[in-house]
Amino acid sequence: MTVALEIRDLVKTYPVRNAFGRVSGEVRAVDGVSFTIPSGGVYGLAGESGSGKSTIARMIMGLTAPDSGDILIDGTSILGTRDRARVQMVFQNPGASLNPRRTVGQSIMVPLVAHRQSGDHTGRIGDLLDMVHLPRHFTDRYPHELSGGQKQRVAIARALAVSPRLLVLDEPTSALDVSVQAKVIDLLEELGRRLGLTYLFISHDLSLMRNFAQTVGVLYLGKIVETGPADQVFERPEHDYTRLLLASVPVISAEEAAMRPVIPLINGEMPTAKDLMALRAGLNAKETAR
Repeated sequence: MTVALEIRDLVKTYPVRNAFGRVSGEVRAVDGVSFTIPSGGVYGLAGESGSGKSTIARMIMGLTAPDSGDILIDGTSILGTRDRARVQMVFQNPGASLNPRRTVGQSIMVPLVAHRQSGDHTGRIGDLLDMVHLPRHFTDRYPHELSGGQKQRVAIARALAVSPRLLVLDEPTSALDVSVQAKVIDLLEELGRRLGLTYLFISHDLSLMRNFAQTVGVLYLGKIVETGPADQVFERPEHDYTRLLLASVPVISAEEAAMRPVIPLINGEMPTAKDLMALRAGLNAKETAR
């Protein structure tokens, strides 16, 4: 089995400043995260907002530098390099990720020009639109002329333009209607089989992840607290946080309700990394006062 993506002990901290702009502490957004994705696999990274999912995606894409750790694609570290042709990203909101002043064809052409791809761009753009099941005449349309699902298909076509090895999908369906979500997931599955793509699927939608991901990692406070095959994690969750997430998934039938873990009600909200930092600061202040 070949490994497409390997994450080794990734750490990312952000400074916290007080009202005077002075650094009063730090938040560990990502705290020693490690996982691998085999070639052609789909790894689901689950967790609520603020758990560190998008920070991991940004580090893989080279948009944020990690404090420590390593990111390898096909066994080669990509840290400190500008070579991101092998990994591309599909963002959460296609309306925001597409430039409203560019036509569909111009948006898809951007990565081709950036990575100095030669050849007939017109033909390549048409082929990419075919791949995502959009008519070729959409080349001349602007984003405001498209539906949400069509915009996301354009974003997927743009990500595929440079023939990547890995696609990072950061909440790719959360801005879409439920019926459109299913069609986009079907498209991604089809492209994965046809092109041999590897996916890192980042989402808080566990019901969607269960049907798409092969392996799931549950992220909480910047750490992966549980990982394993999707069926195992969903049917026999071991960590309390995983059980809490699964118990919070909306259900529409008695069969789905029976599959949810039954846990005691919890008062308040789960603490965030910033909450824990404030708690530690308070405990340290008490120790100093003694």
